[in-house]
Amino acid sequence: MATTKLKGNIVNLAGNEVNIGDKAPKVTVIAHDLSEVKVGGKAQIIAAVPSLDTPVCAEETRKFNEDAVQTDVEVVVVSMDLPFAAGRFCTTEGIENLKVGSDFRNKDFANAYGVLVADGPLQGVTCRAIFVTNEEGIVIHKEICEDITDEPNYEAVFNAIK
Repeated sequence: MATTKLKGNIVNLAGNEVNIGDKAPKVTVIAHDLSEVKVGGKAQIIAAVPSLDTPVCAEETRKFNEDAVQTDVEVVVVSMDLPFAAGRFCTTEGIENLKVGSDFRNKDFANAYGVLVADGPLQGVTCRAIFVTNEEGIVIHKEICEDITDEPNYEAVFNAIK
């Protein structure tokens, strides 16, 4: 079972572990307007965050929103937030250059990508993780942040798509 940390304490991750070289699972998450957002199967930067309502997740989403305009690769941020809360966050923060999706219904994304926090205080949300997929939907970069409170390595993410 894969693990990460929350403020230095080990937490287990549930679901199917996806690694570099694997075909990224195709799943659907829900946008703020309740439409569907497709994850997997094409060139994407997929950022899993626990909740947009935390400082680190908000900063990460703002950073990807700024950098998304510099690439042709679709950026999708996935959290367990309700779609309405995600929509309010995007409106308030001016998030317009990426897609934000909620995995609240069935946790399909979290289970398919192996990023579901299985225990500890954040049990039931996604850990902080990044997957970069190429045009064929193959994972070419993966980062499960060492601690859920850490931001990802943005430079490595954008180097992977060059």
